[in-house]
Amino acid sequence: MEFFKILFKNKKIIMQLGKNDFRNRFANTGLGAIWGFAQPFVFMLTYVIVFQYILKSNSSGEYPYVVWFLPGMSIWMFCNDAIMNASNSIRNYSYLVKKVVFPVDIIPIIALASSCFVGIFLMIIAIVVSSIYGFIPNVLNIIYILFCLLCFIISFTRFTSALTTLVPDFAQLLGILMQLFMWFTPIIWNLTMLSDNLVNVFKCFPFTYLVEGFRQAFMENSTIITESNGVFTIVFWAITIIIFVWGNAIFKKSKKDFADVL
Repeated sequence: MEFFKILFKNKKIIMQLGKNDFRNRFANTGLGAIWGFAQPFVFMLTYVIVFQYILKSNSSGEYPYVVWFLPGMSIWMFCNDAIMNASNSIRNYSYLVKKVVFPVDIIPIIALASSCFVGIFLMIIAIVVSSIYGFIPNVLNIIYILFCLLCFIISFTRFTSALTTLVPDFAQLLGILMQLFMWFTPIIWNLTMLSDNLVNVFKCFPFTYLVEGFRQAFMENSTIITESNGVFTIVFWAITIIIFVWGNAIFKKSKKDFADVL
């Protein structure tokens, strides 16, 4: 509860520094923050062109590939960018840790707030394109998945931000792991390509839950909550809570050493 009290108390600082962090990423460029939106948009567009028109992938099943692909890729890019930024945030904000009295707990959340600008932009792109094709999303499902995403990122980066601060090499390992997570998450390929036993295993992965949950907001009558009687929802929240409790304990134990290692 202490962590959430700190977040609530410093919510204005988080939003202000989050905006500044996003601007500062592109401070030395002519177009500024426009690059922050242009780069991931072109990246997603390239995937659509390659897999829909060149490789002619049929992984989308009965749905248009762009409608099937964009929701999954948008939420993955949001998640990946937020995790990497938040994990490296304490080192990036080392001057706050070393020189002033500052609530260190909120630093990863500042990086998460910065990533929200591009992440929400990509989600809006997915919503607009899908709506053009006639697939109107379930708004409540989108809000729920966004809430799940933020909770998971906060939980996951409580651990990774502490470890990256103490062991800088972990940032490189995390980058490799996120690449592996991307390919083992059904973003480009479809779960229906797997056997039934493997499908159930992959559905227990938090990244799969988030990607499939956001995708279902556009395509299915059921939602990720009602599917399979909510078993995978229970698994997702159990994993998220366990990671948060574990990561929070490590962060609290380690933060007294942050100033010494930076």
